[in-house]
Amino acid sequence: MSFKNKVIWITGASSGIGEALAYALAKEGAILILSSRKVAVLEQVQQSCLKDCKEVYVQALDLEQHDKIPAIVQKVVKERGHIDILVNNGGISQRSLTQDTIFEVDKRLMDINYLGTIALSKALLPTFLKQQQGYFVTVTSLTGVFGTPYRSAYAATKHALHGFFDSLRAELREDNIDVTLICPGFIKTQVSINAFVGNGEAQGSMDNRQNNGMQVDVFTKKMLRAMRKRKKEVYIGKKEVVMIYIKRYMPWLYHKIIARVRVR
Repeated sequence: MSFKNKVIWITGASSGIGEALAYALAKEGAILILSSRKVAVLEQVQQSCLKDCKEVYVQALDLEQHDKIPAIVQKVVKERGHIDILVNNGGISQRSLTQDTIFEVDKRLMDINYLGTIALSKALLPTFLKQQQGYFVTVTSLTGVFGTPYRSAYAATKHALHGFFDSLRAELREDNIDVTLICPGFIKTQVSINAFVGNGEAQGSMDNRQNNGMQVDVFTKKMLRAMRKRKKEVYIGKKEVVMIYIKRYMPWLYHKIIARVRVR
């Protein structure tokens, strides 16, 4: 599948995976819509993308403000005429033990990572159905398949995304609308710096595992390869990906390893 002239909406496009994906798709000649809360940063990303493609638009979007999302979608669809691909990449992570995590953090993570993504996808779904074509690409995590220490709330949001989009894919099998779940492992981005700790503040530091993770440009190439093939679910990372298969085929071993594994 070629991305040239495809209208692609990316959330969480101001940094990390979303930013790197925007640059890669700009080189492919896509028409981009970049969203996050940080408009000034998005405008910098926009200018960098415009070196390689002709059309890049900025649309402010806060995934936590669910009630505003339908109107934003209507505005974007009216302005662009149609959307070919929605990349659900926006979200935030967590670094805290369950016993140290206040309930408000669990709720905020669910509001942003899960409910915000669902609100946006459901608001765009009627457009995809009317077009009789569309493509949802949702960035989850390996923790959407297995939980780890220090990620209880985060893993819950990613598991929820898997449940929703697996169901949506099955419902849309005859409507020419595809769903891909992209599951990163440790990717070298700012995700751990911005992650919530138990009291809801940002951690403010880079995890060792994150710092030694896959380079984001390498990840992006693998993600685009999966999107071209419209894969249903892909796992991208280094040796941490093996835990998927250990849990699937040797669950007894998975449970021994996961309780001791260093995830920070």
